[in-house]
Amino acid sequence: MSRPLEEGPFFHGTVADLKVGDLLTAGRRSNYRPEIMMNHIYFTALAAGAGLAAELAAELAEGCVATPRVYVVEPVGPFEDDPNVTDKKFPGNPTRSYRSSHPLRIVGEITEWTRLTPEQLQTWRDRLSVLLSSEKGEIIN
Repeated sequence: MSRPLEEGPFFHGTVADLKVGDLLTAGRRSNYRPEIMMNHIYFTALAAGAGLAAELAAELAEGCVATPRVYVVEPVGPFEDDPNVTDKKFPGNPTRSYRSSHPLRIVGEITEWTRLTPEQLQTWRDRLSVLLSSEKGEIIN
């Protein structure tokens, strides 16, 4: 993997309750395709993008009420553009999204980000439903 020209700060959205110094690692099930074990950990340079990921993770959490969280993270190894939202699906990297097979270190948590309105959340629920039931939801792992 080659390091793109991005210095951060970087953010990761999740429902996990973590503390500064904890490491996020690859090898967990996808929020969007739970049958897939992920080879990478994903992050973005946009706090709102991580907020969206956190809210979607909370929506997809089964059997519990999950709290969306956005963490400031630091990659501890090389990273690359996320091919799930760049080049193969969209030109360039407009979402400033990345992935790494190396861990991300939690360096802080933000509690303020642009939250989805109930209408936007419903739109995302509808999109996820369609995505999860079609081949367009393929994850480049």
